[in-house]
Amino acid sequence: MSDATTKSASATSIENKADPIRGHARVVSNEEEGPGRRLRLAVPDWPGSIPGQFVMIGAGAEAGVPRRDPLLPRPMAIYRELGSSGVRASAEGEIELLYRVVGRGTQLLSEAREGESIKVVGPLGRGFPLDRPAVASVDESGSKAILVGGGTGIASLYELARALISRGRSVVVILGGRSAGDLMGQREFEALDVQLICTTEDGSDGVHGLVTTPLADGLTSGERGATVYAVGPTPMMKACAALAATNSVDCYVSLENPMACGFGVCLGCAAPRAEGGFFLVCRAGPVFLAREIDWEGLP
Repeated sequence: MSDATTKSASATSIENKADPIRGHARVVSNEEEGPGRRLRLAVPDWPGSIPGQFVMIGAGAEAGVPRRDPLLPRPMAIYRELGSSGVRASAEGEIELLYRVVGRGTQLLSEAREGESIKVVGPLGRGFPLDRPAVASVDESGSKAILVGGGTGIASLYELARALISRGRSVVVILGGRSAGDLMGQREFEALDVQLICTTEDGSDGVHGLVTTPLADGLTSGERGATVYAVGPTPMMKACAALAATNSVDCYVSLENPMACGFGVCLGCAAPRAEGGFFLVCRAGPVFLAREIDWEGLP
């Protein structure tokens, strides 16, 4: 397999600041959150993460007798880090994850109780670029950043919003779902200094329609230096990428390909490159410039 599988062609994603930890996290809470759940974990020696990175989480709490069930760990975006900054001085950091129950593995995860232990590896992958614009001639300070999230894809965007605000960016957050009950994380985003727009396909909250409607409205102003960051279902990210291209602005996406290892061994997360060949999402991503991806070749 070529080097293109492990290195992004644009080299615009940011690599991990610190080596990932491999260990056991303690469940602090595991509660319902809209259509899904919010899992808070206390992780010993947590090094801090970059917005857009992820962890590999075991399929449920570890029992006294190890299960023989052949369930693989799940990749999950780091939604929030508890504390004033990503890097904590204490020996134990707390992170939050948002997820939906979609199969046996996440069902077992939903049954994890306070105080129980879950295997964790991370932070992994390359996060969103924060200080380097894709076009070197564009000064991003003060320019608009439009963050678009669908479903649990919003889990990649909260820490990104905080980081961009701290760098002087004007941030618009667009959250979408089928109905009001599908929207996640609203209260945290409402507490940030952002313009928050919610969309629902049935019109039960916010704008009636898809996230692409307010995104298109935001891009038609033609503001110089605007950047789009999109995370969610593949059709949604593809549509956001097309709108960004039409308006000649950069678009970053975070792919959510299935994976079993998180660091390039299983080769299960390959994604097609626009220039041919494949990326390994866990190593070259999960964050990419949208134009790097062959969207027609994605499942």
